[in-house]
Amino acid sequence: MNSLNLIESFTEFKEFKSIDRQTMMTVLEDVFRSILKKKFGTDEHCDVIINIDKGDFEIWVNKEIVPDGEVEDPNTEIAYSEAIKIEPDFEVGEDVSEEIKFEDFGRRNILSLRQNLISRILELEKDQLYKVYKDRIGEIVTGEVYQVWKKEILILDDEGNELILPKSEQIPSDYFKKGEPIRAVVSKVDMRNSSPVIILSRTAPEFLERLFELEVPEVFDGLITIKKIERSPGERAKVAVESYDDRIDPVGACVGMKGSRIHGIVRELRNENIDVINYTNNTQLYIQRALSPAKISSVDILEEEKKANVYLKPDQVSLAIGKGGHNIKLAGRLTGYEIDVYREGAADTEDVDLEEFADEIDGWILDELKAIGCDTAKSVLEIPVGELVKRTDLEEETIKEVFKILQAEFE
Repeated sequence: MNSLNLIESFTEFKEFKSIDRQTMMTVLEDVFRSILKKKFGTDEHCDVIINIDKGDFEIWVNKEIVPDGEVEDPNTEIAYSEAIKIEPDFEVGEDVSEEIKFEDFGRRNILSLRQNLISRILELEKDQLYKVYKDRIGEIVTGEVYQVWKKEILILDDEGNELILPKSEQIPSDYFKKGEPIRAVVSKVDMRNSSPVIILSRTAPEFLERLFELEVPEVFDGLITIKKIERSPGERAKVAVESYDDRIDPVGACVGMKGSRIHGIVRELRNENIDVINYTNNTQLYIQRALSPAKISSVDILEEEKKANVYLKPDQVSLAIGKGGHNIKLAGRLTGYEIDVYREGAADTEDVDLEEFADEIDGWILDELKAIGCDTAKSVLEIPVGELVKRTDLEEETIKEVFKILQAEFE
């Protein structure tokens, strides 16, 4: 390998890996100086000149002219008789510069230099990749699915860098095949065994926030501020927004005409229901909005305990709790209050229809009870557990759990 080939190979690597010019020159000089130290024991009397544009380099060794017969170190000294062959005007005590040809290092040293160069470049590339993605935490990246495994997906970005999307960071209904485009947010960047590991996420609140910035210009421009986001990935999300410009309706702007803006976000999140609400410092109003789409009758705030007792009409309870309890959980996390839901006037009610417990008891269990003529809570409680086991296909443990829920209604 000659000097020209070495520079060209490095230049090609540099073009692919986007290593800046100054760093490239520094690495080259360091590598050459390491081989000079190995050859001469020191590199202090050597000059390394690298010309990236021309694709070549020069190495010069500076030697002091000494009287004939007094040369002690041929690496740093040259006899007067030899010096005047280079330039007749030289005198004892002056310095002479001699160029060393690359081939003079020997094949073994040249191979060692090449391996050192490759090693340094790879280290540099890892550091560069780590720094680039460390600065991009919280940003959306687009890549292509390269490999799908049971616990994670390997993704390649536009430059061929490897990114990881763990199963825990995927929306439950996510399904990707090799070659498919994919969007996710950079969640974490670690160094493992001296290599950067870039972790992506599609479940993080930041992913939803970045999608709003992409779809809603007012959010991107800062006219609308996203105060807080809470998600149950793939199921439901609540987004509190605020605008300091009275002329802008933050909720309307985020949803768009006939839902045009939010539709793209919902599709990206696998039909995750997104509730966009106006943020307010009024705690009662904020909790009411957070429990949307349920309509609240009244709210009692227990500030010291950070609790809120919410009273609703019976037909609004299941809406407030939501499928799988997602609505009330998200509302609690969004507002920072532990929310308890109460049916309005429940204390004065002699009996409660079984359908009112649909948010707490599975539908198939209610159907089993209705099939034997039990349509209300008290009609179930009046029958002994053993009798219900005989008359239905329900297990004893299931019936006891149902009893706890129904009895709590009248306590």
